[in-house]
Amino acid sequence: MSAVLTVEDLRVRFGTKRGVAEVVSGIGYTLHEAETLAIVGESGSGKSVSSLALMGLVPQPPGKVTGTVHFGGRNLVECSREQLRHIRGNDIAMIFQDPMTSLNPVLTIGRQLTEHMQEHLGLSDGDARKRAIGLLDRVGIPAPDRRIDDYPHQFSGGMRQRVMIAIGLACDPKVLIADEPTTALDVTTQAQIVELVEQLQDDLGMAVIWITHDLGVVAGIADRVAVMYAGQIVEEAGVDELYANPRHPYTQGLLGSLPVLGQPDRELTTIAGVPPDPVALPPGCSFWPRCPQRLDPRCEHERPTLRDLGGGHRVATFYDAKPAGEATS
Repeated sequence: MSAVLTVEDLRVRFGTKRGVAEVVSGIGYTLHEAETLAIVGESGSGKSVSSLALMGLVPQPPGKVTGTVHFGGRNLVECSREQLRHIRGNDIAMIFQDPMTSLNPVLTIGRQLTEHMQEHLGLSDGDARKRAIGLLDRVGIPAPDRRIDDYPHQFSGGMRQRVMIAIGLACDPKVLIADEPTTALDVTTQAQIVELVEQLQDDLGMAVIWITHDLGVVAGIADRVAVMYAGQIVEEAGVDELYANPRHPYTQGLLGSLPVLGQPDRELTTIAGVPPDPVALPPGCSFWPRCPQRLDPRCEHERPTLRDLGGGHRVATFYDAKPAGEATS
């Protein structure tokens, strides 16, 4: 598979009264055609900000974005506002976490869909409306020819999220970024949304970046997983490899906190402490203050970089956790 998006040394900083907060600290990854990459981590790890940086949606100032995001022969970080305006929603689309705040409450669903298509595809009013009805039908909105004239408050949370997906797919994007699209939904609706995105991905062949803190969702949808902590990717692997053989203590902690079906007596673990202040990151490993496997004093004073373990598995830690059956150094 060829790469559709390549991120290298992406950094996002914000100026604050207390100093510079580095919320994304030099992350890098490659997204391939028709692939689903899940970016996981707890709140504040930099997942959403990194995706906003890809879209050129980080306000500058107070933010500052550096690095390279290769897409279609361009570095998106260096693109003008006009160039990004053409790319956003057309080649790269994004589904946001809360559809009620993402949709305009005073415009009909149809207006918000057709305006998007007229802007990027140059369709007439009639053609745009016809395409919008087809998209609503495709994402499972009942009676789309009637409901296209309804307002967002007339839809349930799950239906609003389906509308957001329809808007995202309106121009057949090459990349779809889904920023925790199931967080505010009940479990049944979550499963429906996940299944819908998977089906649409199969139909359209688009690549998907799925941002979430829910490792339970990731297991069923991702091809690869990148685990973020304190603005860094600390581990990346194929989804089966990551679940079977997590190497970073943070990844191990996340997986240890998940209940497992059929193991009612399994003891769940917790990760002590809280994430570091982005204005005052530790000089060494950012996870060091919370890590049960820290190696003093190296972890405290030296920042580990991602090293290749083979098979696409990368990890940033000095602690060398081995698979079951192997000795730990």
